[in-house]
Amino acid sequence: MAASNTTDEVSGTTEAWSPRLALLVAATFFMEFLDGTVLTTAIPNIAADFNVPAADVNITMTAYLLTVAMGIPLSGWLAERFGARRIFCLAIAIFTIASLACSLSQDLAGLTLSRIAQGFGGAMMVPVGTLLVLRGTPKAELLRATAFLVWPGLLAPVLAPLVGGALTTYLSWHWIFLVNLPLGAAAFLAALRLVPATAGDGRRRLDWLGLSLTTLGVGALVVGLELASTHPDTPWAGLSAGAGAVAVTGAMFWMRRTRNPLFDLGVFSTRTFRAMATGGFAYRLTISSVPFLLPLMFQAGFGWSPLHAGAMVAAVFIGNIGIKPATTPLIRRFGFKPMLIFASLASALTFALCALLTADTPEPLTFALLVCSGAFRSIGFSAYASVQYADIEPAQLTSANTVSATLVQLAAAAGIAVGALLIRLFEGFDAFPQDAAGPFRGAFLAMAVLMLASTADSLFLPRHAGAEVSRRRMQRA
Repeated sequence: MAASNTTDEVSGTTEAWSPRLALLVAATFFMEFLDGTVLTTAIPNIAADFNVPAADVNITMTAYLLTVAMGIPLSGWLAERFGARRIFCLAIAIFTIASLACSLSQDLAGLTLSRIAQGFGGAMMVPVGTLLVLRGTPKAELLRATAFLVWPGLLAPVLAPLVGGALTTYLSWHWIFLVNLPLGAAAFLAALRLVPATAGDGRRRLDWLGLSLTTLGVGALVVGLELASTHPDTPWAGLSAGAGAVAVTGAMFWMRRTRNPLFDLGVFSTRTFRAMATGGFAYRLTISSVPFLLPLMFQAGFGWSPLHAGAMVAAVFIGNIGIKPATTPLIRRFGFKPMLIFASLASALTFALCALLTADTPEPLTFALLVCSGAFRSIGFSAYASVQYADIEPAQLTSANTVSATLVQLAAAAGIAVGALLIRLFEGFDAFPQDAAGPFRGAFLAMAVLMLASTADSLFLPRHAGAEVSRRRMQRA
């Protein structure tokens, strides 16, 4: 198994916990996550500049997200083979240079190719950056470390429409990419200074069959989910997703039997890590649907302007930030299992309450509900991000980190796809006659039920799961 293919870099955790390194990695994550969806509000302007239909510009977002998802499986091997510091710096450089190429693009083909290059850089930044932080962090400090790493994934989807809209309105869509240049240059110089140099394992062989099956499988799944959200009537969505599932299953079958697998799938035997792939996947899927469903409900259902809707959705951002200083103390006080159960139940309740909102609901009440939703979202994200590594051995860290990053990407794509399918399912539903917001109400209620799958999974966690990380030791009865 892959556990035998470790290097000193994999097993070494002698570096001191570095908040500055964690903050640097979090900043690069924010750039990567933000660029995944920030183009949404700029699509009409890009289409006008390139003289193409607005729908055609969606290919630039799909190409980016697809490249990120397909590139992640390779990133773990690259970090082991050539050294995590070298790959992380290379990823920042590729992402920054590709951002410049995006801003200089003269047509849709050029922009799409530049976005693919940008996505490849992002695919290495996220898992390799996480690995750099985790390797130098003792278990007792893991909660603090993940508190830095979680916020980009929470904030970027919420801020993307606001940032993209502001840059496009007051400058031009090119500045969506140009702002990455000074940020990327600063991150590159900081990485050279803060990231410890480590040698790669020149003998680490690449599992070509495992990589091919995994990459093709993940790519087909993402394409299937994207088609399901944009063209739900086409049979290609189901065919692509089915082919992806077959390829991923084949990859798992192969990697359990080969001597040098791409991943050590033994990580799934660890219950706290497996929770990330079961209840954690359901949690991330449902949470990822919120930034998609809310603006649509406010605009198409309530008749609000995009600015009005965006300002209200910012309440989720306030909840994320407001609760962040308390997430670590809460987990230390109550433990992972109670906080995971609480976060999922509370999130399900907020989804159900969102289904009851109307255009006549007092806006302060709607705002308060979304602040609470953001707070519960932050607690759950932080808890899952930490507990998944609580019982992982150092030799398995690379595999666990890469598998986790891949599943996070799939959950985000699935959240949007499932949200879009639910809206279409509830259109014309008898329970919502003459109600423009009816389909969104049905979608939120369905998401509330789906969130309970995360609750059910957390109920079966050991009572003191992740105690070494939360520092909450088992007490005598």
